Amino acid sequence: MVPYMLAFLGVLLLIWIAFVVIGFAIKGLVWLAIIGLILFIATSIVGWIRRGADK
Repeated sequence: MVPYMLAFLGVLLLIWIAFVVIGFAIKGLVWLAIIGLILFIATSIVGWIRRGADK
């Protein structure tokens, strides 16, 4: 996989983690935490699949 693509996926993962933390920290934004978790998992799966496809 191209190095800048891995960096991009890493940045996305950090953003999703921030959404999860903010969502759980502010009780009214639990929906943000749920969306963040879903996007984190989806991004991780995409990165894992693409990394495996390059081998």
